[in-house]
Amino acid sequence: MKKAVIITAQNFQDEEFTYPYYRLLEEGIAVEVATPDKAAVFGKYGVPARPTVDTRDLKAADYDLVILPGGFEAPDRLRLRKEVLQFVKEMYDSGKVVAAICHGPWICVSAGILKGRRATGYQSIADDIRNAGATYLDQNVVVDGNLVTAPHYRNNGDFMKATLQVLKARG
Repeated sequence: MKKAVIITAQNFQDEEFTYPYYRLLEEGIAVEVATPDKAAVFGKYGVPARPTVDTRDLKAADYDLVILPGGFEAPDRLRLRKEVLQFVKEMYDSGKVVAAICHGPWICVSAGILKGRRATGYQSIADDIRNAGATYLDQNVVVDGNLVTAPHYRNNGDFMKATLQVLKARG
């Protein structure tokens, strides 16, 4: 069975957490939720994310996919956590799927995995993506190898279709 983890923090974008969470479950994928200190956190509109793992305990060997939801505050909090950046880099470097939406690519910027890649994200972080050495594309979803990015929760459908296709293609 495939295993995914969604990493988030306080004030995530509710739609970018809930849609991927349930879409993964529909596919029969086991889903963990990681937060700093394994604290219960809430989205901007009050949706709870009940953690199953502390971000300090994440190991790339345990997962096939990581989802990084947006909502500018949650990714900004997570990009300050060394264990999150190390985990995302290990996932990426080992060829596992890294999927980030909206402001989620900020974590990829800080993890140092965007240089030479093609990516998208919320329009306000386009310069951050470019400054990280990536080519920013104004598209609904961008797939570059094992990296999947999307700019907004209105793109959830395309984002998750692409994420699941890349996951299936990787065995």
